[in-house]
Amino acid sequence: MVDANRHVVAIFGGASAGSTAAEILAARGIEVIVFEQNLRPYGKIEDGLPRWHRDQRRMEYKRIDGKLDRPGVHVVPRTRLGTDIQFDDVVRWGFSAVLLANGAWRDRPLDIPGAEAWVDRGLVYQNPFIYWFNHAQEAAYAGRRYTIPPGAICIGGGLASIDVVKVFQLELYGQALAARGIDVTMHDLEHAGIPATCLKHGITDPAALGVEDSWLVYRRRVEDMPVATAPPGASAEQLLKIEVVRKKLLAKAQERYLFRVRPLALPVALLTDDDHVVGVRFVETEMRDGKAVAREERPFELHSSLVVSSIGSLPEPLPGIVMKGTFYDYADWDTGAYAPVPGVFGVGNVVTGRGNIKASEHHAKDVAHWLTEHYLGVQATDVARSIEGLSKGSEARAEAAATQVADYVETRPLLAAAAADALLDRIRARQAEVGYHGYASWMATVTPPDAE
Repeated sequence: MVDANRHVVAIFGGASAGSTAAEILAARGIEVIVFEQNLRPYGKIEDGLPRWHRDQRRMEYKRIDGKLDRPGVHVVPRTRLGTDIQFDDVVRWGFSAVLLANGAWRDRPLDIPGAEAWVDRGLVYQNPFIYWFNHAQEAAYAGRRYTIPPGAICIGGGLASIDVVKVFQLELYGQALAARGIDVTMHDLEHAGIPATCLKHGITDPAALGVEDSWLVYRRRVEDMPVATAPPGASAEQLLKIEVVRKKLLAKAQERYLFRVRPLALPVALLTDDDHVVGVRFVETEMRDGKAVAREERPFELHSSLVVSSIGSLPEPLPGIVMKGTFYDYADWDTGAYAPVPGVFGVGNVVTGRGNIKASEHHAKDVAHWLTEHYLGVQATDVARSIEGLSKGSEARAEAAATQVADYVETRPLLAAAAADALLDRIRARQAEVGYHGYASWMATVTPPDAE
């Protein structure tokens, strides 16, 4: 044990934001405990970033490893806040500060009456759907599996929804090519695009494969899709340019992956038959003063046995944490300070949607268009794909938040050596309970041999 008065900070979540905060706090001499709910600390890099970004995922894994496997940082895996330990207990234990970097894993509910009754009966949310896609090829995977039917429907309009509809198309065309005896990998199909892959194998028109292409349905116009963001304080001229960029990006994605897009459409009911979803009833919309207004007299239907809702992610409600609407109750959205308890802060996607740390906005202004193009896989064919910097926004927020937390902590009295040692004793007991005996050995044990 360290016989010294010192600060000890708890962080919940070890991915981009949590690991960055841990690194910065540890560098300032603060002892850091990182509680991670999963076996591995990679968060949405592993479970939400589609696995065709294989090289980037591996790069990010190494970056996170380097931040967590260092002196002064104690990792506690397989420990979920609200299940394995309770927030109220953590606050009473006496940490110098607590950071909530546990991300946004709850899908925003689909606003259709009675929709929740049809989850996993044809209605699927984006987070579990991409988790399946990322892990289903692992021999040890025992979760739910999904089959992509003709004309699968994705409801949404952001980058995550394009990820979903790309999964649809890659699965459908991969199967259609395999049925012709043409063996292509998902990575090859995604990298080259569907038409180019077909042409390489002597199929000049992908329609000859008989695939019924999937749908991406969005309630606003194509040029309103949040696939590219405007810089803070954008002028009217800049906003018009962003609209043009959005249309071009989506057109390139459609050209390469062949999905269909239906803008100006609002879902109003699920179509069901024999205890399963068979489609969606929509009404057309029109834009009035920046809002999508339903035209009830203009209904239409799309039919498929799979509907994926991809309309955003929110922080999960946790016992003991006060909610304000769909977010945690923050007194200050710039610092992420949690209102009910001093010394508790949110960082990363747990405060999603509010742009809490301004540093991330400047990064987004510089790289958003380039990064989005490479993320979608629609960059120029002679340019190697790179999504380096994908996590920079999260890291920028975490750096700023960690600095603010460190400044806050350093105004507080140091924990007495006995109190700090007692916290470490709790941590060691939990580590022993889950079988953790060091970062490198733990990761070697829990990483599936066939993980991408």
